[in-house]
Amino acid sequence: QVQLVESGGGLVQAGGSLRLSCAASGRTDTVYVMGWFRQAPGKEREFVGAINWRGSKVYYADYVAGRFTISGDNVKHTAELQMNSLKAEDTAVYDCVAGPNYYDNYVFYNYRGQGTQVTVSS
Repeated sequence: QVQLVESGGGLVQAGGSLRLSCAASGRTDTVYVMGWFRQAPGKEREFVGAINWRGSKVYYADYVAGRFTISGDNVKHTAELQMNSLKAEDTAVYDCVAGPNYYDNYVFYNYRGQGTQVTVSS
């Protein structure tokens, strides 16, 4: 099993920045991908972005391109989501995910974090 611990959520004004972190522990030898999904109240969960250490690829949802950046350490099995130019519509619970393969669908990820709240005030 793999455990994911998230940190870094909070309240920020529109235009501000936040950085989310996610650390994997346990059977991390099966973790090649780490990423985030988010779910706003009354909305479906949506893909934010992910980093795939096999192939050194980073994927982003169109709506975050240029504002969010994902980085990570494949030795420590940690990932960070740097969010800049935040908008009120970025308000959501952000869930870290991890697994052996990249998907843009939450249900296919083997491991999921506890979620962290990001609130952007307008």
